[in-house]
Amino acid sequence: MSQEIETDLLHETRSGGIAWTVLNRPQARNAMTFAMYEGLYRLAGEIGADPAIKAWVITGAGEKAFAAGTDINQFRSFSGPADALAYEEKIDRILTAIEGCPKPTIAAISGACTGGGAGIAAVCDMRLGAANARIGFPIAKTLGNCLSMANYARLVALIGPARVIDLVYTARLIEAEEAKAAGLLNEILPDMEALHARAEALATTIAGHAPLTLRATKEAMRRLREDARNTHGDDLVTMCFTSADFAEGVEAFLARRPAVWQGK
Repeated sequence: MSQEIETDLLHETRSGGIAWTVLNRPQARNAMTFAMYEGLYRLAGEIGADPAIKAWVITGAGEKAFAAGTDINQFRSFSGPADALAYEEKIDRILTAIEGCPKPTIAAISGACTGGGAGIAAVCDMRLGAANARIGFPIAKTLGNCLSMANYARLVALIGPARVIDLVYTARLIEAEEAKAAGLLNEILPDMEALHARAEALATTIAGHAPLTLRATKEAMRRLREDARNTHGDDLVTMCFTSADFAEGVEAFLARRPAVWQGK
């Protein structure tokens, strides 16, 4: 059964109990609005509580992007530390809900998967990529902000500190083969059609396995990551998000010009 959760977030449950959610803003490379984030939060709860759903696939509309981060226009209203911390708390609440959903989750990635989009993919249990998948956190080049401590911890658990530093420092998007070698992708498919077919097949295979084994394994992985996520990092968030550099980064991004960084 199909339903529209938000104008830009589509959802359906297919035969065999496989839930599919499409991030549906192809005209904006599926950049995430706050309404879309909240829609994912609600879906994580509903899917987790629905015994008929056995697995959850999240993908982006079109071939160009899974999701190109948070819609930058939403940062223009930021005026102080409270806005920065509220934003990171919101994002962590949504990612924690996806991460904690007791059903197996698969991100099917075609094209760019950056910033908040890469955060969503990273908290899924498995990630499949089309050959054109490119993944990264280019914030040192675009906005001059930082990740929350929880998201740094998630990434370190997934790919290790050296690769996290490489991705953030260089602000580069890594191609599918490198992403697979780094542990960001489990498999690479030749195109979007093959990607979706493989996601459906993989979800169906997983859905036929012992649900308590899957749930216990998922929860065990979450517990192993939990301690690092609780490390204090609010001062880092406010330092970046309330800086002149961040304001410059937002305006430069929207004006499609290079930012002029000052380190303050």
